[in-house]
Amino acid sequence: QLQLVESGGGSVQAGGSLRLSCAVSGATYRPYCMGWYRQAPGKEREGVAMLDADGRTSYAGSVQGRFTISEDNAKNILYLQINSLQSEDTAIYYCAADARYVIPQCMVWVSADALDTWGQGTQVTVSS
Repeated sequence: QLQLVESGGGSVQAGGSLRLSCAVSGATYRPYCMGWYRQAPGKEREGVAMLDADGRTSYAGSVQGRFTISEDNAKNILYLQINSLQSEDTAIYYCAADARYVIPQCMVWVSADALDTWGQGTQVTVSS
C-alpha cells in the first residue's frame, strides 16, 4: 500500500525558503500523478505543483516561478522547493498521489478528491 510522509515544514520570515520532502513507500510502480496541495485556514485544499511520471510539471499561477517540484527516483522522495515565501503561502502542505491511475492529466486544477493517497501534512508558516 502506497504511503506518503511529508517533512520539512517550519516557520520562516517572508522572503525565505523551505524545501519540503515527501518520502514515498509501498509502491510497486511510481504513481502516474503526484504532487503537492495546500490548505490554509478557512480555505479549500488547492493544488500548487504536480509532477507526472513523464516529468511534466504543472504549477498554480500564484506559485509559478517561486515553487519547484522535483523528485529523486533513487531515494523515492518528492520535493517542493519554496522560495520567496509570502504570508499567503502559510498553510498545511500535503503530498498526494493517484495510485489508481485514474487521472488523465496531472494538472494543478485536478480536484483533491481525485487523488486517493495523502500524507499527513506539514505546516508552513510565513511571518512578515
